[in-house]
Amino acid sequence: MAAASAVHPEPSGAASHKWLIALAVMLGTTLEVLDSSIVNVALPHMQGAFSASLDEIAWVVTSYLVANGIMIPMTAWISARTGRKRYFLTSVFVFVAASMLCGAAQSLMQIVIFRLIQGAAGAAMVPSSQAILVETFPPEERQMAMAVWGMGVMVAPIAGPTIGGWITDNWSWRWNFYINVPIGIAAFLMTSAFLEDPASISDGRTRGGKVDYAGIGLLVLSLGLLQIVLDRGQRADWFNTPWVVYAAALSALSFVLLGLREVSFAEPILDLRIFKQQAFDVAIVLQVAMSFVLFGTILLSPLFLQELMGYSAWQAGLTLTPRGVAAMLALLLMGQLSRTGINTRPLVGLGFAIASFGCWLTSSWNLPISAWTVIWTGAVMSVGYGLIFPNTSATALSCVPVHRIGYASSLFNMLRNTGAAIGIALMTNSLVSREQVHQSRLVEHFSVFDAWRLQTSGAQMPGAPAFLYSPGVPHQQLGVVYRLVQAQSAMLAFNDVYWIIAIATIPLIPLCWLLPSSKKAASTAAAH
Repeated sequence: MAAASAVHPEPSGAASHKWLIALAVMLGTTLEVLDSSIVNVALPHMQGAFSASLDEIAWVVTSYLVANGIMIPMTAWISARTGRKRYFLTSVFVFVAASMLCGAAQSLMQIVIFRLIQGAAGAAMVPSSQAILVETFPPEERQMAMAVWGMGVMVAPIAGPTIGGWITDNWSWRWNFYINVPIGIAAFLMTSAFLEDPASISDGRTRGGKVDYAGIGLLVLSLGLLQIVLDRGQRADWFNTPWVVYAAALSALSFVLLGLREVSFAEPILDLRIFKQQAFDVAIVLQVAMSFVLFGTILLSPLFLQELMGYSAWQAGLTLTPRGVAAMLALLLMGQLSRTGINTRPLVGLGFAIASFGCWLTSSWNLPISAWTVIWTGAVMSVGYGLIFPNTSATALSCVPVHRIGYASSLFNMLRNTGAAIGIALMTNSLVSREQVHQSRLVEHFSVFDAWRLQTSGAQMPGAPAFLYSPGVPHQQLGVVYRLVQAQSAMLAFNDVYWIIAIATIPLIPLCWLLPSSKKAASTAAAH
């Protein structure tokens, strides 16, 4: 291990402060990930404050996601020229300042602009944090570091609606932004005090080099248009709307041109040569698949609880909170096992098996389901996610040379972010389409003769409420029947989506054997 340290030295002072560094970057990561979901429950309140339509207020979320998605793959390139510590500190400072401006915004235009700035600044925190952890911790401790850091990445989006709902109900929607200030200040001070740039970053700053302006332009077009299509395509009826077709086509063309540009440019924005590493490719596939399922189900669960079960945002958040606790426990277990020298590769496959089993359990939910069933089935899925994340993250960043870790992290998080966006878009679209299918099938069994019989004879339908059969209210009776059909159609659509996820996750289980074993990954990282 002494030889490994000589080849891959830790930054000066990192050995004694590595866990303080981990805490500092985790705070920054938590801020960024939390802000992608905490605002969602406050949108109705913001809509009233700015006298905006639902479509207009949605840009508060879209603007953040677009800016964030564009900037994530550029973080390594910027860090190599400005220094990772300086860029991380600047990002935290600008993020906190933009949060204050968001909270004080007096118009819709102002808050959309400030959210753009906030998303662009926050983009650096996740990939930079991963690169900092890999550079700070020795190979045998990286899974543990990723597990601790992963608490912010995985728990924050789950806790976001809970925290946001409580703040909005008890204080004001503006405090969803102001709460970032003390956390951001703590992250800034700790990072400033303990973090130092490694030699590879310092050397890169002195070399400089040509700027890949064409790559930057193509990156902005490809990722920006893709994020807009994924976030707003459903409102526009997808490819039945011309602008969606044109935006998707231009995004695809930009991606192709970006790939051709980056493999031929000496100092590209995206280092696509990293894909030559098989371990990186496998880790990317598994991580993107996990993000696809994780963020999609994070969206589905509050919708189910609030729209079908009648929970408030606060009640739904409390019901989903145990998922975050289960994920934390699984992350810590994975980290501790990696420190004992046990090969944790099979646990990634186990994680996908557990997640698939949890989705299969969820596919059997019904409308009278208890809160306890929602809690424990959701916790099962979260345990699976917690077993997957540390190993795939550590593997992806440990299989590349130390001076390319930043580029690997940027590419890793760009694809992870894209997988999450596609998962959310695909699951919401599937939910709507399946609900329409089930509604048409259920209505087929309720004819005009059933409606006449209901109004004249008082015959009862199984499971329908008693007030449906009160005399003299035929129109109200039919309205209740229609609402029952809608609710049952939505429930069946949720079942379908979770069943599809459960089946689609199964082929991912054996892919864990393509990952390098923990010991081999550590020795490879040391050699780099």
